[in-house]
Amino acid sequence: MSASESDPPVVVHSGGCHCRRVRWEADAPASLAAGTCNCSNCAMRGITYFTVPNGRFRLRDGSEEFLTTYTFGTGTARHIFCKVCGITSFYKQRGNPGEVALSVACIDAGTVARVQVTEFDGKN
Repeated sequence: MSASESDPPVVVHSGGCHCRRVRWEADAPASLAAGTCNCSNCAMRGITYFTVPNGRFRLRDGSEEFLTTYTFGTGTARHIFCKVCGITSFYKQRGNPGEVALSVACIDAGTVARVQVTEFDGKN
């Protein structure tokens, strides 16, 4: 898919976990369309996420060794978090295997212009 004049400009967002052992970059607009999910896991964590295609997400070198994964139910959704500090800065959603979901709260300061949040019904 090629960018058109109506597509918002893309910036490089950097982010990661609290202890900074997990670090990533993602190409996405500065104004983010984000979501909250009411599935049992997301509701307990209180995560607000935005998604990018897999090809627009880059896990920085050395981060992989600090990751661990939790799955439940069908096992399709992969809740990936830092095994040192426990923060989920990104994960793989059940319904969007071609995308990575990133936590808005885990983006480094300076690249987000605004966030518009929509609720997603992951419970049903």
